[in-house]
Amino acid sequence: MKAWLKAFRLRTLPLALTSIGMGAILATMYQKFNLSVFIISIFTTIFLQILSNIANDYGDSVSGVDSTEREGPTRTVQTGEISKSAMQKAIFIFIALSLLSGISLLYMAFFYNQTENSWKYFFSFLGIGLLAIVAAIAYTVGKRPYGYMGLGDLSVLLFFGWVGVIGSFFLHTHTFEWDLLLPATSCGLFSVAVLNVNNIRDIESDKKAGKNSIPVRLGREKAVVYHYTILVLAIALTLLYAIKHFEIWYQYAFLLTIPLLIRNAWAVKKLKGLALDPFLKQMALTALLYVITFGLGIWLRS
Repeated sequence: MKAWLKAFRLRTLPLALTSIGMGAILATMYQKFNLSVFIISIFTTIFLQILSNIANDYGDSVSGVDSTEREGPTRTVQTGEISKSAMQKAIFIFIALSLLSGISLLYMAFFYNQTENSWKYFFSFLGIGLLAIVAAIAYTVGKRPYGYMGLGDLSVLLFFGWVGVIGSFFLHTHTFEWDLLLPATSCGLFSVAVLNVNNIRDIESDKKAGKNSIPVRLGREKAVVYHYTILVLAIALTLLYAIKHFEIWYQYAFLLTIPLLIRNAWAVKKLKGLALDPFLKQMALTALLYVITFGLGIWLRS
C-alpha cells in the first residue's frame, strides 16, 4: 500500500484541484454553481491526475530517465517496489475509472437537466476527455513521449489552465466568456511553475538521460528567469481580470499569496537538487491557496 500511495504522488492532487476550483468559483459569480457537477469533477480530476502520475512512473522507468543519478524522489517501478506488469494494470484501471467518472460528469452536466445541445456538448467534452487521457499517458510513455521534447509546459498550460478552468466553468453554466482566459491562463501558469521547479531540480539527470525539458534546453540561469516570468505573468493576468470585474478592496485577497510566490522564486534561484523538492509541494499548495483566496473575495461580495 505504501508503494502505491508513493506512486500515486498524493502531493500533486491539490494542484489538480486548482483548475476545477477556479472554474466552480467563476460559475458562482454567474449564480450557476452546480454542487453535483463539482463533486464528480473532483473525482474525475483525481483519477486523471493519478493516471498521469503512474504513467509517468512507468514511462520514466522504462525509458531510463529514472535512474540512481536522478535528483528527485525515487519511483516505484525503477526501484522494483511495483512491477512493470502491475503498473500496466493500474494504468488500465485508472483509464477505466477516468472514463466512468467523466461520462457520469457529462451526464450530470448535460442530461440531468436536459439542454437543447446536450448531445453536442456531450460528444465535444467526451473528445476532450479522451484527449486528456491520451495526454496523461503519452507524456512519458511511447516511442516519442512529448514530455521528453520540452512540450510538457504547453500541455500543462492547456489542460490545467484553459481546459480545466474554462471546461469546468462550462459544465456548470453552459456558457463561455472570453475574459475567462485570464484567470484560466493564471491557473495553467501556476501548474507550469510546479513542473518547472521539478525540471530545474532534475536538470542534470534529465540532460544525461536525453530528456530535453525546458530547463535543459534553456540552461539553469535562463530557466530561473523563465520561472520568474511565469509567476509574474500569472499574477498580472488575474489582476487584470480583477480590475475589470471586482469592485471592493477585499476581493483582491489573492494578492496575499505574493510572499509565498516570492519565497518559491528565491528557492528556485538559490537551491539545487533535492533541496528544491519541498518547493514543488509549496508551489502546488500556493496555487491552491491562490484560488481559495480568489474565491473568498467573490464569496464575501455575494
